[in-house]
Amino acid sequence: MNEVYAALLLYESKKEINEENIKKVLEAAGATIEENKIKALVTALQGVNIEEVLKQATFVQTQATTTESEKKEEKKEEDTKKKEEEAVAGLASLFG
Repeated sequence: MNEVYAALLLYESKKEINEENIKKVLEAAGATIEENKIKALVTALQGVNIEEVLKQATFVQTQATTTESEKKEEKKEEDTKKKEEEAVAGLASLFG
């Protein structure tokens, strides 16, 4: 995972994403350097539009957050209705 973060840091810094630069970032961070992971990442990123991938990831995250918020809101509404029903039942038992 550190390799991916290093690649993203290089991308954001507008530096070339290559094995040498990823190694430098990892060394500076004191992370373990795993040559095979670095090579695989650099190969996998060839021809990938990182900006587009990040936009898609942001869109998916936004949708997930919206869905989660909607679920929380629905639960609050259900809890409120349940409390109201319990209150009405309590009053009804008083007047039998």
